Amino acid sequence: MTTTADSPAPTKSAASAERAHLATVRMSIADIARFLQENLGQRLTARITNINDARQVGKWASGTSAPRQEAEERLRAALQVFQLIQDAESLYTARAWMIGMNPQLQDEAPLTVIADGRFRDVMVAARAYVDGG
Repeated sequence: MTTTADSPAPTKSAASAERAHLATVRMSIADIARFLQENLGQRLTARITNINDARQVGKWASGTSAPRQEAEERLRAALQVFQLIQDAESLYTARAWMIGMNPQLQDEAPLTVIADGRFRDVMVAARAYVDGG
């Protein structure tokens, strides 16, 4: 990617965001559920998707059932944000970032904001974090 006087230099988050997007669209929903279950736990993954029975996440992860469309959208958004932070920082930082209070999100945890369906807000906050803002 070249820059000109008219275009700003690429941000650190741009490359991480592209890699996160590619990983998210290439993974099956079972793989996504499994990854989130392994890295956030079954209960937090269930919370992201607004389901009460956390065991359902295990069924999605094993491929024995599939989530509703709304739950799949939340799982994919959560993975994409997680991958963005992990790519730029580390697995542990990504987990902490997802569950911790975030000042850019009015002190809500990003996973709660994803559960509310505000995916763009979380992505904007994640990019700002990666870019040091």
